[in-house]
Formats: sequence, C-alpha cells, structure tokens
Amino acid sequence: MREIFVEKFGGASVNSAASIKNVISILQSDKKTRVVVVSAMGKTTNSLEKIIDLWHRLTEFNQEEFDFIKAYHTNIVEELFDNPFELHLALSMLEDIFSQLRQNLLNLNPKDYDFLYDNIVSYGERISTAIISQYMTSLGVNHKLIPAQELIKTDNSYRGAQVDWKKTEQEVKEKLKTLFLETDLVLTQGFLGSTREGYTTTLGREGSDYSAAIFAYCLNATSLTIWKDVDGLMSADPKRMLDAKKLEQVPYREAIELSYYGASVIHPKTIKPLENKAIPLYVKSFVNPDKEGSVINHCQEVQPLVPNYIFKDKQTLLSVSAKDFSFIVEENVANIFSELSYFGVKVNLIQNSALTFSVCFDQNDYVLPRLIEALQQNYNVKYNNDLQLITIRHYDEKAIENLNKKGKILIEQKNRVTLQCLIEELEK
Repeated sequence: MREIFVEKFGGASVNSAASIKNVISILQSDKKTRVVVVSAMGKTTNSLEKIIDLWHRLTEFNQEEFDFIKAYHTNIVEELFDNPFELHLALSMLEDIFSQLRQNLLNLNPKDYDFLYDNIVSYGERISTAIISQYMTSLGVNHKLIPAQELIKTDNSYRGAQVDWKKTEQEVKEKLKTLFLETDLVLTQGFLGSTREGYTTTLGREGSDYSAAIFAYCLNATSLTIWKDVDGLMSADPKRMLDAKKLEQVPYREAIELSYYGASVIHPKTIKPLENKAIPLYVKSFVNPDKEGSVINHCQEVQPLVPNYIFKDKQTLLSVSAKDFSFIVEENVANIFSELSYFGVKVNLIQNSALTFSVCFDQNDYVLPRLIEALQQNYNVKYNNDLQLITIRHYDEKAIENLNKKGKILIEQKNRVTLQCLIEELEK
C-alpha cells in the first residue's frame, strides 16, 4: 500500500495570486500521493460573517461586503490566468458561485443563525478550492477536487459539529481510494462537513487543521504537514517577543497542553486523532519551504526546553459572591457554571476564595451584559475588561521577572510546569 501524505494550507498561504503560485510550487517540488486541504483565502471568512450578521439581525443583504469579497477573488483570478479563454472560464465559474451564494442567503431563515452561518460561511472554502483547482488545470497539474462535505460526516451541531468517525472513515477510504486511481493529488476544503441529511456543517472556527487531522487519521497517513507563515512552532508569538525560539520537536501531550492554553499555531482538536495513530505533525513555513520546521510526535520532551509564552488579549475577569455573604460552596459553583454554559462561555482561568468565585474568559461585549444580568438574580457581580492572560509553560525565574514588568497582576496561579497571570495596565 502506497504512502499517503496530508498537507494543509491556511488562508494566509493562499491570500493572493503570488501566494497560490507559491503553493503550487511547493506541491510540485516533490512527487508524492497527497491530500491537500485548503482554507478560505485571506480574511474571507470574516467578511462572510459580516454578511451573515446583517442578514440575521436586520434581514438586509450586505451588498458592500458582498462586492468586496467578489472583487477580491476576481482580482486574484485576473492575476492568475494569462490565457484569455482560461480567464473567461474562471471568471464565469466565479460569477456562478457568487450568484449561488447570494441566492442561498436570500432563501435562508435569518433567525436560524447557526444553520445560516454554516451554509454561507462555507463559501469561503468553496471559492478558494474552485479557483486553485481551475488554476491547476490550466497548468496541466493532474488532480481531483472533491467537496469536504462528501467526506466528513457530522451530527447536526451547526458551527461546532461533532464528527461521525465511523461514517467519515468509510467515506474517506472509499472515495479517495477511487480518486487515487486517477491522480496523486486530491484537493479538498478544510473546516467543512455535512449531516446525514446532506446539510453543510462547520467544525468550529479555525477548524481546517482539524479537518486535515481527520483525513490523516482515516487514511493512516504517513504524516500531516501544516504550512504556516512562521518557520515552525515557536516558543512565543514572534511579533510579541523578538527572541522567540523555534521548537524542533514537541511531544503530542505538550502540544495538546499548549493548544488548550491558547497557542494559536495548532487547533486544539487536531492533535488527538494524530496521537491515536502515531502520525507525526510537521509545521513548516510556506515562506521558507526548504527549512525543516517543527515536528509533533511521540518524543519524550520539548526540544529545546525553554519557557513557552501564550498571550490572550481582551480578557474579562468576572467575580461572583453570594448576596448574604455566605460561603461559595459546590451548589453555587454548579449554578454559576450552568449560566456560563448556557451563554457558551469557555473559561480560561478559575480562582475561588471563601466568599468569591472568579472566572476569566474571552471578552464578548454581546454576551457579557446578558450573563451579568442572569447572575445578578442570585449573586453580587463585579467584572474587569481589557485584561491580558499570559501563560508560561516550563517557566523559570527570568520568565517570572519579565511578568512583573508587564503590569498589575490580578491573579497568579502556578504548578510545577505552568504559570498563569491575569494582568491589567499593560505596557503599550
């Protein structure tokens, strides 16, 4: 049985005509049997979300944002295709997709937000793979494009669908086995799946990494490579810390911990399917594709073992206490978490005392007033916004000293491996 490789290219790697040409160059640099998973181009998903939001709130079509997305992709197509006939075909294809997008939106119930979201936001990936496929065809690159909805099967939990692994594995193996008889390169979308009834679902924001891991798992792939705009997994965001170091290798367990705390390079759900089948995950740079990058595998410890910094901005600290000054006991905590769950709040940090229970989570100016109103029926509530949560894995004394220079520490928690601090009055 031949080896199969899975490779994923995110929005930044296909955000222009030059970027797409670079991706094709990477794919043509070595011959192998591969599944290529592609995201929406650039910030297309954000623009589609604006269209969805206006339709949901006011039942109005966001013509300005629609025109912006269409012009953006049209410009890319016009730069890609030199042959007038091939350009005409590509522009006609684009016109058909955008006409379908508009018609689908106008026919969808604006009140059913989650169903609406998955149907419309999926056009970002559909458009990007359609353009790339047509460009590959113009270059004579033998490949097959297959919609991810035909492969990844999920439940009906729109905007965060759960994968039906048994059905998905069956579909992936059967359909890709047939396609690989005709080509060594199968192109598909990240982020997308479909229900038993055939309705489009999404796997959660930034879920294309997860899609790639699903394909790797189902195909028993030799490896998964995720192409980024950095040289690999870094010890910190290089934009925040100029002395960030590249991690050569990272154990699966450590990668799960880093993603849990908010490291943005790898989607949190990506690691587990790979770990289950010992499939190595390479993180490489599409800017410098010849560099080795980083690998996540069954190694014993991080190399090099240095402090790893994870920054989460725009955090809210919410503190809850009983109105009668009674202790915060298990029943209170259960009630508080029930409200947090109801409003879809993911907690990043918890601290409790005898009288107060505090949680830190991503700031959401839409949800917060409603959450506070619900909690105030039974509790006193205080909150702070615009905080920063800094997590340091494998911290040392120097890392702790650096934290003290960042601002006022509201909460500090640490164990033998991880230090977390919630900070206000940050340096600008």
